[in-house]
Amino acid sequence: MDTMRLRGLRHRILIAVELIQPTPAPLAETGAKALQLADLQQQLSDRAQSSLGRARVMALVPSDNLAWIEEQQQRTAEIRRLVAGGGGFDFRGIFDPTEVLDKARIEGSALEPAELLAVLQLAERVEAWRQTVLAPPAAVLGKWPGMEELSAPLLPHDLANLLRFLRGKIEADGSLSDDASPELRRIRRAMERQHRAIEDSLRRALAKLSDGGSTQDELITVRGDRFVIPVKAEFKRKVGGVIHGSSSSGQTVFIEPMETIEQNNELVRLLDEEQAEVHRILVAMTRAVAAQDGALLLGAGILAEADAHQAIARFAEDLACVRPAFATTSSGSNLDFELLAARHPLLELHLRAQDTKIVPLTIALPIGTRQMIVSGPNTGGKTVALKTAGLLTLMAQAGIPVPAERARLPLFTAIYADIGDAQSIEQNLSTFSSHIVNVDRISRAADDSSLVLLDELGSATDPEEGAALAVAVAEHFLRQRAWCLITTHLTSLKVYAAKHDGVLNAAVGFDEAKLAPTYELRLGVPGASAGLNIAARLGLDPEIVANARSQMSSQTVDIGHFLDELHAQLSAATTERQTLAEVQKKLDAERLKLATEGRIEQKARTRELEGKLEMLIKDFELQLRDTVKAIDDKTVAQKISRDSALRIARLRREFSEQFQSTVVAHTTGADKNDAPRVVNKQREPQAGDTVRLKSLGREGRVSRVIDVKTLEVMVGAMKMRVPRSDISEVVTVAKDNSTQSARKRGGVTVSTATGSDDAEYMTSEINVIGKTADEAESDVERFVERAFLAGLPRIRIVHGVGMGVLRRTLREFLNKHPHVASVTEPPYNEGGQGATLVELRQ
Repeated sequence: MDTMRLRGLRHRILIAVELIQPTPAPLAETGAKALQLADLQQQLSDRAQSSLGRARVMALVPSDNLAWIEEQQQRTAEIRRLVAGGGGFDFRGIFDPTEVLDKARIEGSALEPAELLAVLQLAERVEAWRQTVLAPPAAVLGKWPGMEELSAPLLPHDLANLLRFLRGKIEADGSLSDDASPELRRIRRAMERQHRAIEDSLRRALAKLSDGGSTQDELITVRGDRFVIPVKAEFKRKVGGVIHGSSSSGQTVFIEPMETIEQNNELVRLLDEEQAEVHRILVAMTRAVAAQDGALLLGAGILAEADAHQAIARFAEDLACVRPAFATTSSGSNLDFELLAARHPLLELHLRAQDTKIVPLTIALPIGTRQMIVSGPNTGGKTVALKTAGLLTLMAQAGIPVPAERARLPLFTAIYADIGDAQSIEQNLSTFSSHIVNVDRISRAADDSSLVLLDELGSATDPEEGAALAVAVAEHFLRQRAWCLITTHLTSLKVYAAKHDGVLNAAVGFDEAKLAPTYELRLGVPGASAGLNIAARLGLDPEIVANARSQMSSQTVDIGHFLDELHAQLSAATTERQTLAEVQKKLDAERLKLATEGRIEQKARTRELEGKLEMLIKDFELQLRDTVKAIDDKTVAQKISRDSALRIARLRREFSEQFQSTVVAHTTGADKNDAPRVVNKQREPQAGDTVRLKSLGREGRVSRVIDVKTLEVMVGAMKMRVPRSDISEVVTVAKDNSTQSARKRGGVTVSTATGSDDAEYMTSEINVIGKTADEAESDVERFVERAFLAGLPRIRIVHGVGMGVLRRTLREFLNKHPHVASVTEPPYNEGGQGATLVELRQ
């Protein structure tokens, strides 16, 4: 028994570790009570489906272990992806099985059917989760490494056999099903038959006795697992049998007739057999559960964690939360502390219930700034800003997404909060005294990795002394480099913030026209308290308000007016900036629309002109061929045909280049906004030079010098061949040449011969291996035409060796082609008989 107790103790320790794992490196202090962390956890736990999931959420505490925080954030993000995709998992039925498994491990013990039913439901959930991890839904397939890592220890444990053994054996009412075993089914069938036999026998006995008036009622009842009949007390001696008690009045006795005694004995024997079989089945089922105790404990722990993450994910989805980043390493941001459009989650849920929207606030501290002084009117949201920053920081370091558009926070080791009424009756301390005691404790503990939240610092005492004390406290925390948010009405603290580096003023908004707070937080400016305005709005006697205003010093009044005007100017500037941004957005959209329409129209016009040019050239070719056919002398006709084909090809290329040049010059404006130029008319153009073309009146860049009479020139994005005589001058560009200008503005590439979208690239080799002679000849003819138009000096045709049919056919065709200057066979190492080199006419 001692061994069993030790095993039970070991498993209870295991459950504490696995089911509700403690948070590593918890913060030294969290200010959780003042920041209502428990209320937030309750909201989260309400979204969990199991008691274990709720317990896991309530056990969460903020940590300064970045690896653990990122792990929690990652797992929640993965489950959130599943939830957002319309998926999820049913965690209902998850419970802590520690006690049940402790009982199951006792040799010969039998769990109650209800306990086995609960274990069966847990096992089904564990196995379903295991299968989900092995075959994830499409929404998270390959996208949830965190949950896979969490569930990895469970994957080797297959609970399918346990489920098959337990399923179908326990009814919903906790009894064993007849299908629990063949023997139990046999026994229960025999019991049914015995019941019927006993009932038949007793009915016959009742029929005899009822005729003589001896029975009290014509019914059969049970006493002590034996069937009996009710008989009037005065007739009990007339009925032979065993008496099994009487009614409370004594007028009726319950008798088991002699003829049914053996039948009842048989039924009792069958009942004993049933109980023995039920016990045997329960013991067997208990042993099967005990054999999988480790998997069940492990699975319950993993599912508790997963249920907690699903609860947090649903909360994050509901409140549009984001995963926070931590300013532990440089990320290019100029902010170390940023909560953009942040919302207090509890306040937002409360306002939603009232069908009211919350006003987001932004808290941002640039690098080097460690303090923010928040001022402004009462009921304006200063304390809400403080609590929002504190609670969202706690959420982030507890691994919970935060309700904001963007969040970047330092990694704190402690969060100290002095918020609200700190009066202590038990310690006989006033509000001011309690605040001072708390601030003193914080000042001794806070360091450069602490967040300090101080509400209404220096209040509840003489204003002059309170102001001096507040400034001294703020300076202390500034020297300690503690992160510090302070709310105040004191002008001295606003002045302190303006004069000290590393301190930022901020103000909650107040609408002077409506005399109501806007709940917005404005960074960089102090706020006016507006106490008298608020008092007037709340209905205080106007005479009292006027008297109070007369008591204020002129300096205080001037400061108040100045701050009011400053906030009015800021509001106007914000509105104007938003209006300008909207106008600019519309202008950008219209500009993009016009540019797109212009490009479409230009392309359509270019294609139209290109088609017309091609049709003119084809008409000219047809007319020339008809003229050649009319010549009777075949020798002359062949010579004219060959010369005309060469001339037509050259004209086609020249027309194409001129057409392309015209389009480029028209669309790129390559001669506009060029840098200052120095003209050199004497030097011969070389590759890389910028030259001016007579024919176009435009500049281009020399790509290469083909020969002394011909150059290859780039105009915009178009490459063309031009004669040396077309160069009017060589231009040296001081900063940026015209081609670069054209490329910056965008160019148009046109090809009239091939229809290709890429006129700058033309391969010099074609492979026709595997094609028939006719197919190869057709492909080579088109390739030669394109190469000639592109200005290539030579091409290479790969046809393979084979039987030599392709080689002979193609070389005969090429020798007769008007664009071909010569046909040669390359050296062995460059293809030999398997290729042909073709020099093109220039």
